[in-house]
Amino acid sequence: MMSEVKDFASPVRPTWCPGCGNFGILNALKRALANLDLEPHQVLLVSGIGCGSKLPDYMKANGFMGIHGRVLPIATGAKLANHELKVIAVHGDGDGYGIGGNHFLYTMRRNMDLVDIIQNNQVYGLTKGQYSPTSERGFVTKTSPEGAIELAVNPIALALAAGATFIARGFAGELPHLAQLLAQAIEHRGYALVDVLQPCVIFNRVNTYDWFRARLYKLEEEEGYGPSNREAAWEKAFEWGDRIPIGLFYQVEGLPTYEDQLPALRVGSLVKQGLRPLTPEEVEALKQEFV
Repeated sequence: MMSEVKDFASPVRPTWCPGCGNFGILNALKRALANLDLEPHQVLLVSGIGCGSKLPDYMKANGFMGIHGRVLPIATGAKLANHELKVIAVHGDGDGYGIGGNHFLYTMRRNMDLVDIIQNNQVYGLTKGQYSPTSERGFVTKTSPEGAIELAVNPIALALAAGATFIARGFAGELPHLAQLLAQAIEHRGYALVDVLQPCVIFNRVNTYDWFRARLYKLEEEEGYGPSNREAAWEKAFEWGDRIPIGLFYQVEGLPTYEDQLPALRVGSLVKQGLRPLTPEEVEALKQEFV
């Protein structure tokens, strides 16, 4: 029997604001998992702190909520313990690009086989509207009444520079397109970033659904563009303003994942290997490795 979207439905009702872009991400992720014929027990959702990080409550799947900025270390540990799981990190731009920025870089560098969904609403929504790492310079908030003075983080360019093997951007208002991107990310072997432009209808009155719809275009509809061209992806990464690209910017396949290179995982998942005491001879051999 094929999986269905309803298989991932949770009895917990979302508390997001009406119109929040997180509804689109939630529904697109359910659709992607069902289209891949995955079952809830095969999926682990790891989240942090933020409005969007409530998502594991609203889906029927394994879930783990961590602390602010520490989503990727938890996801990494889970993947190493059971590398047969489809591990999906779900967190906001403040969590992923700000507080967890260092983990973001090193997870890409290691090419962990997991999906990293960043709900990018360009504002701190849960804490009532401070500017975030991706807020544009000049963005006015309660704590920056004269406008943010910092340059916004460019997630696509940062991921390219750090060596990510799958880099995509979606839009919460384009559900079928986003579901397709998420499915591609889940099927990719290696680290997969999906930066999702997700309007905050309460605290970001600049980057609205209408604002994005007037500017967005799909990379797959751009004549001559292919995601295997890193230089072309680099150029597209800096397009922002009158035209904003969404879709798959870059993908390289065939590179070994971090898990592929660990001898302890070659005989199977750690959770299935079991534990046993070492013999005196094994203890002595282990000691000799460090002499």
